[in-house]
Amino acid sequence: MSRLAAALLALALALPAAPALAQSPELIFRRSTVFRLLSPNDRLATYGIDDPDVQGVACHFTVPEKGGWAGTFGFAEQLSEVSLACRQIGPISFRNRSAQGDVVFREGRSFFFKRVQIVRGCDARRNVLVYMIYSDKLIDGSPQNSTSTVPIMPWGAGAEIQRCEQFIQ
Repeated sequence: MSRLAAALLALALALPAAPALAQSPELIFRRSTVFRLLSPNDRLATYGIDDPDVQGVACHFTVPEKGGWAGTFGFAEQLSEVSLACRQIGPISFRNRSAQGDVVFREGRSFFFKRVQIVRGCDARRNVLVYMIYSDKLIDGSPQNSTSTVPIMPWGAGAEIQRCEQFIQ
């Protein structure tokens, strides 16, 4: 069996097991980085999402977007460089229990098996939510990543502070 056939089979088997994450990121803005005369430019795009399981936390991430005609139609191999910043934007409350490393956001980054993911964990000793963004590929992964932390702080007078280890294990 060829490497491509094995990759297609592995993808077909993995798709039904992947969790459905309904949230679409909100585009905040884009900036051109490489000018192309007769096709769309390469750009950096910054997106915002709310954590679906932790109310009061928002994340912003920036990803490169390949231009040219191949990038426009989704056939270009997207770069793996990503950055991430997450912040407390209101009182924190946990909607569901989850495990360390649960996926907060996942999106395909190219036509051929590459995706970007944001995962969440809990630093119980410091009561801090830890978010990591990375890109992966079915055959050859990438070590490119970025991490952001959100200390769980009181929000308003008399607010009770949630403990992340009670909800993320």
